[in-house]
Amino acid sequence: MHTGSCLCGGIRFEIHQEIGPVQICHCIQCRKAQGSAFVTNTPVQEENLRFISGKDLLGAFESSPGNQRCFCKNCGSPIYSKTEKLPGVVRIRVGTLDNDVNTEPHAHFYVAHKANWFQITDNLPQFLEGYVPQGTNL
Repeated sequence: MHTGSCLCGGIRFEIHQEIGPVQICHCIQCRKAQGSAFVTNTPVQEENLRFISGKDLLGAFESSPGNQRCFCKNCGSPIYSKTEKLPGVVRIRVGTLDNDVNTEPHAHFYVAHKANWFQITDNLPQFLEGYVPQGTNL
């Protein structure tokens, strides 16, 4: 089990599954939502996400048709996003997790849209746009 929370601690949650590979997204929407060069996500089955407190503090913004970004209405911390393209899956923001995870980044996505002031210096696979591995719903 993994635990996580927002910056103010109003939202607290548990994840009852292993944390999968970290996905690094460089799309413009993720950059704007994070205020950073990229976002780090990990896919989680929605049924394995349990809110301990603060579910009423969750706000949502539809950043594009079928895509929601969920955040704390109190402190603004992004918690997860979800898309109609992957029903039953949420993409937890890895930075909200309280404990260490036993996984590593998997790949960079949407690098065609990355910030020009940020250089990718690792050897992870890079995809110009999005990528969903074949045979998985994550």
